[in-house]
Amino acid sequence: MARKVALITGAGRNIGRACVLGLAEDGFDLVVNGSRDRDACENVAQEAARHGAATLVVMGDIGRADDCKHIAGEALARFGTIDALVNNAAVRPGGAFLEMSEADWQRVMSVDLEASIRLSRLCLPGMLDKGWGRIVNFTGMNAIAGHGGRAAVSVAKHGVWGLTKALAKEFGPKGVTVNAISPGPIAPDDADQKNDPSNAHRRELVAKVPVGRMGQPREVAAAVRLLVSDTGAYINGQMLQVNGGAAT
Repeated sequence: MARKVALITGAGRNIGRACVLGLAEDGFDLVVNGSRDRDACENVAQEAARHGAATLVVMGDIGRADDCKHIAGEALARFGTIDALVNNAAVRPGGAFLEMSEADWQRVMSVDLEASIRLSRLCLPGMLDKGWGRIVNFTGMNAIAGHGGRAAVSVAKHGVWGLTKALAKEFGPKGVTVNAISPGPIAPDDADQKNDPSNAHRRELVAKVPVGRMGQPREVAAAVRLLVSDTGAYINGQMLQVNGGAAT
């Protein structure tokens, strides 16, 4: 059987990296995308290759339309297909609503919302030709509860949730499922193994999580692995919250 191919944005570290390694274990070949740190992306690709995956690193800023075309074009030129798209990359700047510049607002819209639209439009035709495809978007707790001081992120991520529901209804009958994942507080790769909240910000985050700790990137990746699998074929148009029970 031909191996399936997954394109993951923001794949150099944290959740993106965990998704690459998890899908490599599941038999996917991987397109690893990042915007700045090529070394991190190359290292992830090498780790995935040790699981038997064929890999391709394509650098590019998903906030730019031409870069999205380049990323998808390189992936299709190498593998001939993109079976699963994981729209993970995002920017999350803070700032008062009335003080945020137009350029900064548009940057958030471009990366956090419009990139998911662009890449979905680029990947869907091939999925429809095969009658099989998976798109996983990332929203976040901001998309549900709103976040004072991060209005742009809240707006963009809520838009991603609307996009997810609309595409799920339009393309579900054609073999393509579209879902969203909403992570809670997730420890970065360089955090200690026990997730001990060592500063005030982490203590504040953990206080809101009933399981009493921050999540691990691999725990979010586990949800992605389910959603892109054949086993997850009946999950469509859903927002899967991976947040330790935190209220939203």
